[in-house]
Parts: sequence; C-alpha cells; structure tokens
Amino acid sequence: MSERPRLGFIGVGWIGLSRLQALAETNRAEIVAIGDPDPAACDKARAVAPHAAIVSNYDELVQLPLDGVVIATPSGQHAEQCVRAFEHGLAVFCQKPLGRSAAEVGDVTRAAKRAGRPLGVDLCYRHTAALRRLKELVTSGELGRVYAVDATFHNAYGPDRAWANQREHAGGGCLIDLGVHLLDAARWLLEGPRNAIDCTSALFARGEKLGRSAQEVEDMAFAELVFDDARTVRVACSWRSSFGADAAIRVACFGTNASAAFENVGGSFYDFQCELYRGTNRTVVAAPPDAWGPRALMAWVSELERGAGYSEDVHLLPVARELDLIYGRDPIGAAERPAAVAAARA
Repeated sequence: MSERPRLGFIGVGWIGLSRLQALAETNRAEIVAIGDPDPAACDKARAVAPHAAIVSNYDELVQLPLDGVVIATPSGQHAEQCVRAFEHGLAVFCQKPLGRSAAEVGDVTRAAKRAGRPLGVDLCYRHTAALRRLKELVTSGELGRVYAVDATFHNAYGPDRAWANQREHAGGGCLIDLGVHLLDAARWLLEGPRNAIDCTSALFARGEKLGRSAQEVEDMAFAELVFDDARTVRVACSWRSSFGADAAIRVACFGTNASAAFENVGGSFYDFQCELYRGTNRTVVAAPPDAWGPRALMAWVSELERGAGYSEDVHLLPVARELDLIYGRDPIGAAERPAAVAAARA
C-alpha cells in the first residue's frame, strides 16, 4: 500500500479511545471517521483526530472509502459488525471477544476468508515481552514437556457499562471478558492443544453458583479442561474480587524439566514479568518496563501497509469452542466422555 491505511473507528470508549490515541501518535494511518452513540466520547476522539468525520451510525461508516475498521463496541455487536465490514471489502481489527459463541466466531472467520482481508483481534497479552519470553521457554524445550497450564485473572473492579452485565449483549461475564485471554494464552503458548475431551466448571454471581440456564452473568469462574493429548488447562477469573490488589494475572506452565510463569507485578494491570522456576529457585527472565498496549493493533496496521490478505489465526475458533464448553453451551457427549478421559489419562 503506497499511502497510509484509511481507517474508521466505531466505539471510542475507554479502550477504543486508547487504541485511537496510540495510532494517532504514530501517524501510520489516516483516521478518516469516528462513530459512537455517546457525543462526549466522539468529542474526546475528535480532539485526538481533528480531521476525522463523525458518523451517525455503522452503515454510514462502512460505506466510506476506507481500508479497514477498528471495532470497540459492545461485545454482542462484534460478530455482526465484523461480517458487514468484510462484506464491504474492509479489513477488521476487533476487540475481544470476537463473538459471543463459537458459531459467531466461525461466521466472522469465514467472512474474513471470503473477503481475503486481514482480521486482527485485540488479544493484547500475546504481545507483551513477558508472555513472549514464556513462549520461547516452552517452544525451545527449556521446560521439557509442558503438560499443564494454570491461569488466573482476578480484577478488583468490574465493567461500569450496563450491557456488560447482560448475557444477551455480552455473551457472559468475567469468563468471556477476562478468561478469553487466559484460554488464548494457553493455546498460543502450547501451539495447541488439540480437542477438549473433558470440562468441569463452576460459575458464580455474587457468591451464588449459577446453573447452566442462568441469565445472570458470572462475576467469578473456575474451569478445568482436559485435552486429547492429555494436557490440562485450568483457569480462574473474577470481577470485583477482594485480594489486596488491583489485579492478579498469572499464566504458569508446568514442564517435566522446569516451570515458568507470566505474571503481573505489584498488582499492576500494565507491568508484567516472566520467571523461570527450577525446584525452589526462581530467575526473572523478562521484566518491565514494556509498552505493549497497542502492539496488536500495530501488527494489524503493518499487515495493511504491506497489502496482506487473510491469514488464519488457528487459535480463535478453538478458544471460542472452549468458552462454549465451560458455559455449557456445547457440552461434551456424556456417553463419549468417560472413555475419552480414561484414554487421555492412561
């Protein structure tokens, strides 16, 4: 692409505005248009990108002469807006979750493939130096055979938007909001695993355990997945938890030779380190500072700059299926499960 990519932003609340600001500072793209139902949010975004037009709706945005759209709207709108953008021949960068279910994620990835346009998702922790260092330890064989991942994301706060607490609009609660990062990290680190053959989970809202048909969104979730290669991934996440810090974020990989973990430092949402463990000894192998926030967006912009087409992210759909399993939307067949689990654990 000989000129800067022309982009439209739909949804410029906190995260959308953050990504817009980061991109504006680089001057790598032309911010053509901005859309948000909140006039105050549009005013803040316009202050960052004064030459951008303000559009009244999404239909108006995708009709403009753009190369791509950046989507940071409520989760229930993501899949439909992504598909419509691809139908207009536009590239897409979308906030997580890409969809509320594996069916919606599948709709998006098929639309991206048909359009032959880049699809980026803001799974931002993949781009931290600390998680990348952990991946190096896993793929190099330093840890031996990694057979288990234990991942947590506890947040002392919670969303202040009404839609985020409505299952219809969000797809779920803390699990789909925070747990999606944990499941994605596990798959990305391990380059797999294959298929989940067993899933146990417990979801809670204000201390009460939720049934499978509950319409409330969970504020705490625990789950364990067993895969057909015998590896196990355990996740725990929560909103508005009391644990003495702003956040507790950790992804630990256990191997036959050693273990290692990606974790936040001092309860921070932004500072991360990676530690290598051998017995009772620990070594810090990656530490802050690290300006990782907009890297996923910048990687997508780089694809636009070089005129790249669709490139499949092989982790998106499996993670969405795992979320469906944990929520009970796609349970593993009871008749098939015992034999499969026994074989994996043998």
